[in-house]
Amino acid sequence: MNANILRLSPAAERNKRPILEVLRQALPEQSRILEIASGTGQHAAWFASAMPGWHWQPTDFQADALPSIRAWAADASAGHVLEPLQLDVLAPDWPVGPEPFDGIYCANMLHIAPWATCAALMQGAARHLTPLGALITYGPYLEDGVPTSPGNLAFDESLRRENAAWGIRQREEVEAQARRAGLVLQERHAMPANNLLLVWRREP
Repeated sequence: MNANILRLSPAAERNKRPILEVLRQALPEQSRILEIASGTGQHAAWFASAMPGWHWQPTDFQADALPSIRAWAADASAGHVLEPLQLDVLAPDWPVGPEPFDGIYCANMLHIAPWATCAALMQGAARHLTPLGALITYGPYLEDGVPTSPGNLAFDESLRRENAAWGIRQREEVEAQARRAGLVLQERHAMPANNLLLVWRREP
C-alpha cells in the first residue's frame, strides 16, 4: 500500500458500518452498483469486500482521486471493485456503458457541489438504473418541520462562506428534483452525526 497515494477520511471510517447496514436492506445480494463521488475510495473497498456479490463501479469528478480509490480496492483485495472512472455528474453522458445498475450510491456530494448537480444526479440515475433499481444518497439535509442540529447549522454556514454555491440542501427541494426525473423518495433513514440516508426509486 502506497501511503503517498492512499487518502483517509475519518468520517468515511466512522459511517461505513451504519451505511452498509442500510445498503444491505436496499440492494440485492447480487448487484451492479455505481458510486458517484467516491472520494478516497474507502466506501467502495469496504462495501464490496463485505458483500462479495456486489460489483462496484467507483467514480469521481477529480482525476487525482482515482489513485487513492484504486489503492483502497487493492489493499482490501476487493477484486469486484472495478477500475475507477472520472465522471462529471453534470455531463449529459456518463462514461459507464449501456448496462444498467441495480444501485447508484452517492455520499456527501450535494452539499459541496453546485445545486445543479442535484438535478443532474437524479436525471443520470433515471437513465442508468434498472427498472427496480435504487438511488441511495447520504449526507446532511435540512427538513421542513425538523429542527436542524447546531452542528449542521454551523456546518452549513461554513460551507457557504467557503463557496457561495455550496450548502446543506433542503430535502424537500431535492425531492422536487427527483420527481422531475421520475424518482420518488421511498425510504428515509436517520443516521449518526445528524445525517440521513435516502432511498429513491422510480415512480410506480
